[in-house]
Amino acid sequence: MKVRTFIFTLNSDALAENICIESIASISPLGITKEDICSNYQKTTHLLKEVSFGDTKAWVSSLSESAKLEVNTIRNSNSRYQNLDDSVLYGIYAARKAVEHAGWGEKENFGINMGSSRGATGLFEKYHSDFLNNNTAAVLTSPTTTLGNISSWIADDLKSKGPTISHSITCSTALHALLNGMAWIKSGMTDKFLIGGSEAPLTPFTIAQMKALKIYASKSNSAYPCRALDLEKQENSMVLGEGAGAACLTKGITEDSLAILEGVGFATEPLKHNISLSANAQCLQESMLMALKNLAPGEVDVIVMHAPGTVKGDVAEYTAIETIFGNSMPALTTNKWKVGHTFGASGILSLEMAILMLKKQNFLGTPFKEYDSPAQINRVLINAVGFGGNAVSVLLKTPKT
Repeated sequence: MKVRTFIFTLNSDALAENICIESIASISPLGITKEDICSNYQKTTHLLKEVSFGDTKAWVSSLSESAKLEVNTIRNSNSRYQNLDDSVLYGIYAARKAVEHAGWGEKENFGINMGSSRGATGLFEKYHSDFLNNNTAAVLTSPTTTLGNISSWIADDLKSKGPTISHSITCSTALHALLNGMAWIKSGMTDKFLIGGSEAPLTPFTIAQMKALKIYASKSNSAYPCRALDLEKQENSMVLGEGAGAACLTKGITEDSLAILEGVGFATEPLKHNISLSANAQCLQESMLMALKNLAPGEVDVIVMHAPGTVKGDVAEYTAIETIFGNSMPALTTNKWKVGHTFGASGILSLEMAILMLKKQNFLGTPFKEYDSPAQINRVLINAVGFGGNAVSVLLKTPKT
């Protein structure tokens, strides 16, 4: 199978300079503080629950109560925020915290790329229902449901003066934002970039769409409703989650740098089906090889897999990793069994998980596949792939070596 890959060139000085993650912040079922997030990752229990959507029930992973309070505080802090979708408010929260941790001030010249797979799902469904009932649209329907309003509101909230970008590349959206941020920095057009993804998909129509694809978890009596990275499962077990994350990218290494962006890769498979991914995930093979460059596979300690919890998706990604790494298989993990699949935000939450492992030197595994914890965690590879085979791989290296 042919895979489309894209190569861009930059001057040698730009390529030689390291780009680092200076800070990262999130709002998700794991919590909002670093302490809560670390604590929830250490537990062997999941954060999923069964919720009613009309006449049906579905497993989901929703924000913690403390996180919901923070969102309501933002919503009530400004009359203009009252009519914004949750996806925007989640993004504002994560962006504020990331910028605060990085020490970036107001009116600084940094870019913003905050993407989303679905955008304003809650408001869109509400406004469309109102239209069907009344044959009229509310005044704010269009501006509050356009995809670009996530980054626009974040830029307004942070008083940023740099470029502001929104995009949707399904489940690889957040890591595509990272690619964009790196490209802007390497071009010399800016020294700093805020990237991330936000998703609020726990709505009746979105859940119904996933169930229609026959990929959603159905077992209500399982100890683990989402069995992401369980390669022996016989049924699909994807579960949706909500949340947002943001990271601050900067040029050069500082004493506060969390990780070095050592390599990135991307590839797209030709579409054979709307959700096509080949049996050996050729796009992920290409993206991982590009991220590794000339690095020996044995130098990678951990891979945070995309692993959505579907039978074919999990196995295809594992096959791709086996093909690239052979006898030098790193320890494999994912967080979707615990927090569900947050679509466009999933990549940034995986990035956060990888940074935690680099910083704490503690491998975070899954209940389904055991790996020996690496003696040292110096490099972590993160994968994301969306509907249509849009793959991104990011290689992080600890700045301490």
